[in-house]
Amino acid sequence: MKAKEVLTVLVIEDDPDIREFVSKVLEIDGYRVLQAEDVATGLKLARIYRVCLIMLDLRLPKLDGWHFLEWRGKEPLLMTIPTVVFTASAGVTQREKALRMGATEYLVKPLSADHLKSSIDRIMQGRRCGNHER
Repeated sequence: MKAKEVLTVLVIEDDPDIREFVSKVLEIDGYRVLQAEDVATGLKLARIYRVCLIMLDLRLPKLDGWHFLEWRGKEPLLMTIPTVVFTASAGVTQREKALRMGATEYLVKPLSADHLKSSIDRIMQGRRCGNHER
């Protein structure tokens, strides 16, 4: 019997409470979670590990989530990774911009564990990728 592949999710969020909440929900659901509190760390982790999904806050210190989406769109390695923006900004203009820049989904905080889980499960359904270093 083949072991179930563990999928890796990268959470880029500067608020430690939110980052920990999202990580715990994903870990309980069987995902391996990498955490970053800023874009620079998130980019480094995304380039080193086989990440299957990126959870991205837009409001981050120094470089914001918009910068990450911009780099993601120019880097072949990153552009294939589904990216879920989760932010407190509920504006339609921001949502449309994020989706135009390649975000797979746009979730508005605060998130319930059930809503987060169902959104991630829908995106990850049938997706395969490794969790080892490149």
